[in-house]
Amino acid sequence: MVLKIGIIKVGNIGTSPIIDLILDERADRQDIDVRTISSGAKMGKKQIHEILPKIFDFNPDLLIFITPNPNAVQPRNAWEELSKKDIPTVIIGDKPGEKSINRMKEKNLGYILIHADAMIGARREFLDPTEMALFNADVLKVLSVTGTLRLVAGAIDKLLGQITENENIELPQLVVTAELAVFNAGFKNPYAMGKAIAAYNMASLVSEMNIKACFQTDEPDVYIPLVTASHELMSAAAKMADEAREIEKSNDTVLRTPHAKDGSVWVRQSLVDTYK
Repeated sequence: MVLKIGIIKVGNIGTSPIIDLILDERADRQDIDVRTISSGAKMGKKQIHEILPKIFDFNPDLLIFITPNPNAVQPRNAWEELSKKDIPTVIIGDKPGEKSINRMKEKNLGYILIHADAMIGARREFLDPTEMALFNADVLKVLSVTGTLRLVAGAIDKLLGQITENENIELPQLVVTAELAVFNAGFKNPYAMGKAIAAYNMASLVSEMNIKACFQTDEPDVYIPLVTASHELMSAAAKMADEAREIEKSNDTVLRTPHAKDGSVWVRQSLVDTYK
């Protein structure tokens, strides 16, 4: 049985570029088929209205809707529209989406809201294409090392298993804190775990700084240093995450969880061990 996964990307958060890839990292899974549509960088009514119907041409068995701030008007309208379909749907977003948790539950939607998937410093005086790319690279490093992306992939894999086995579907309801991500990331060294927790919390603080800089401050001489500081903090978080992984590598205890062709997950925690 091949399950069809439809992914709708509205705007961009750090998880967006690789949400489809973490489900099939070597492009050889035989149990799923994935299609992705995107509104690009914009999150407007026009863009969403154009792309949303197209995903249903694929006849998906599962929908993933990923966006910054799922509580914003246009993304919220979109996922409320998706909730009318008889298709299991998971919303992936950042911390501001917590304001919509009760509404998502009412609509029988799953959600994964990631604190460390922080808002970018979107001020024109500061943010150019290079800065944007560097920031997203740093976010991805933090989300990868801290186990956040493994947590997301695991939640989706669990859901796929329930659909395949015709079990009662339990949609994920996850608010991803540092503890939830890191305690499930398979760290063996306590210092590596501590650094990963620090990296996650540093990244989470970036979002608060950029909300203030982009939405609550009008003076350039105030908001420019704020967005600059936020990106420096994300860069430091990525370096801290790197240090955590290097400790695990030096002890040969990096957890690896690749997908097999049938979708099952193999596990090893030594580079030369056989997979379990």
